[in-house]
Amino acid sequence: MYLKAEAAPWAPALRPVGPTSATVGAATACDSRAPETAVDKPSIFQTRAQQVFPVLTAAELARVREFGVVHEYAAGDALARVGAPTTGLIILLSGHVKVSRHDAAGEADEIVEYATGSFLGELAQLSGRPSLVDAYATEPVSAVVLPPGQVRALLIAEAELGERIMRALILRRVGLLEQGIGGPIILGRAGNADALRLAGFLRRNAHPHRLMDPDTDPEARAILERFHVEGAQLPLVLCPDGRLLRNPPVGELARCIGLLGPIDDVRPFDVVVVGAGPAGLSSAVYAASEGLSVLVIDGQAFGGQAGASARIENYLGFPTGISGIALMARAYNQAQKFGVQMAIPESVQELSSPQGGPHVLRLSGGESLRARSVVIASGARYRRLAVDNLSDFEGSGVHYWASPLEAHLCEGQEVALVGAGNSAGQAVVYLAARVAKVWMLVRGRDLESSMSRYLVERIRGLGNVEVLVNTTVTALEGRNGVLERIAWQSRGGQPSWHAIGHLFLFVGADPNSGWLAQSGVALDADGFVLTGESVGQGSQFLATSRAGVFAIGDIRAGSVKRVAAAVGEGAQVVAGLHDHLAHNEPEVPDANKWLHG
Repeated sequence: MYLKAEAAPWAPALRPVGPTSATVGAATACDSRAPETAVDKPSIFQTRAQQVFPVLTAAELARVREFGVVHEYAAGDALARVGAPTTGLIILLSGHVKVSRHDAAGEADEIVEYATGSFLGELAQLSGRPSLVDAYATEPVSAVVLPPGQVRALLIAEAELGERIMRALILRRVGLLEQGIGGPIILGRAGNADALRLAGFLRRNAHPHRLMDPDTDPEARAILERFHVEGAQLPLVLCPDGRLLRNPPVGELARCIGLLGPIDDVRPFDVVVVGAGPAGLSSAVYAASEGLSVLVIDGQAFGGQAGASARIENYLGFPTGISGIALMARAYNQAQKFGVQMAIPESVQELSSPQGGPHVLRLSGGESLRARSVVIASGARYRRLAVDNLSDFEGSGVHYWASPLEAHLCEGQEVALVGAGNSAGQAVVYLAARVAKVWMLVRGRDLESSMSRYLVERIRGLGNVEVLVNTTVTALEGRNGVLERIAWQSRGGQPSWHAIGHLFLFVGADPNSGWLAQSGVALDADGFVLTGESVGQGSQFLATSRAGVFAIGDIRAGSVKRVAAAVGEGAQVVAGLHDHLAHNEPEVPDANKWLHG
C-alpha cells in the first residue's frame, strides 16, 4: 500500500517502512525486552512526510537550475547506488525514480518513489559520501545535478528554499537511522563489548547501521551461513559494498563505509581545528561561514563530552532541554553546510611549526597536513577508576556515557553510577526512567557542591535513585567480560558486594594534550594549554605561546567548563584567526618543497 503526501500535486509516493525483524533485532540485541511501542511507532517518513519529501514549484525549479547541470537518464539507469560516492543533490525536472534499500538477505525493499519537483538525497550529499540507498529511473528522467559544493552554494544563496531542503536532508537521515536503513550490518552477540564498541561509534557519528545477534535473529544466522562464517569469529561487519570485516578498528570501519576518506592536502588549510566538540564545531562554523577553508579532526566522534549528555537543560534557547547528541548533530550538519571538511575518526600525533612555513600536523595514519593556523579544541579524556580489572569490563559492563544503546543493555535492572557533576546528574535522570534502580555513588560529602541545583532537586524526587555519599568503588567481579558484581565502601566502613552488571563512570576528565608534547605550545602543570597574558599574548586571550595556534574549550587553562562557554570561545577565536592570517599571507605553493620536506 502507498501513502500519498498532500503537500503538492506532484508529491512522491511514499511506502510506509515499519521496523523489520532486523531493526527490532537492533533494539533487542542489547536486551531481551524490546520497547513495547517499537513495532507500533510510525516512522518519521510517515509522521512528517511533507517536510521529509517536499516538492519544488516550477519557479523554484527554474532557480535551482542555475546551480547545477541538467542530466538525462534512460529507464533503468542508476541515479545512486549503495556504497558508491554520491554525485550530489538530484532534482527531478521530469520522470519517476524509485528509491530502495536492501534488507539483510539482499532483497530490495522500496522506500519511496519520486516524481517531478522532488529531489534525491540526504546528508551524504553535503560531502559526497557514499549513498545509503539505491535509486533507479523507472522511465526517462531529466534532472538537475548539483555536486556537493553547489548544494552548499544553493543552501546559502536561497535562504528560504535552502532551509526547506536542509530540513529534508536532516529528516531523511533521521528516518534512515530510525529504521536502520542503509549502512553496515554488525553481527555480534548481545552484550559483546566489541559489537557495542562498533555500534556505539556509528551511533555517535549518526551513521545508519543494524546490530544483529545471530543467537536470536534468523536473518543474522542466514548471513553467517551465506559467508560460511563461524560464530566464534564474531563480531563481524558487513559493509554496504559487500566487504566483510572481522572486529575492525573504528578507523577501518569508517573507511569501509566512506565516513573517512582522503584529505585534500594540495594547499594548506586556512584553519585546522583539532577536536569536534562544541568549541571545535563552533569555531569551524564561524570560520567557514566567513570564507576560510577549514578542516576538523577528531579521533572518536563529533560532539565531545557534550555529545554524551543525556539532556542539557541550561543551554540558552532550549527551554525544554535538548540531548547532547542532538545539539551537537545540528552543529556538525551546520559546519558541513558551510563546507567544513571532516576527518573523523583521525588523530593528530604531533604538531610542528617549521620556520617560514605553515604548521604541520602529523596524523596517526602517517599522513601530514599543513595549516596556516591551528585551533586546539581537543578537550579532555575520561578518567578511569583505579580498579585493577576495570578494562576487562569496559564497553560491556563499564560505560562512560548513558545513551539509548547503554540503556537497552540494562533496562529493568539495577545499575551503579559514580560521579557528582552535571553530566552525572543528567545521566542519573535519564537512566532512572529506564532501569529498576540507580545507586549513585558520590566520593564527596554531598551533591550540592558540584551539581546544579535543578538537577539535585530532580534527583531527590526520583524514587528509584539512592545517593550514597563518601562512597567509592573498590572491586569488580565477572567472567568472560561480563560484569556480575560490584563492591563499594563508605568512608570508615567495610566493602559490600552487590549483584550489579552495569557501572557508569562520570568522574571527570584529564586534558587531551599529549600530542602537544613536542609542539612548543606551553602547558600548565596539569597539562592544560596556557593562553593570553600567561604566555605574553596580552589581549589575545585565546592565543597560545605559538604564533597562529589558539586554544579553546576545556583544553584551555582557566576555561569555564560549560557548553555555552565552549561555543562562545569557538566564535570568539575567529577574530584572532583573521588577524593572524591577515598578517601572514600564504606563500606561492611550491609542490617540490612540500613533497620532499
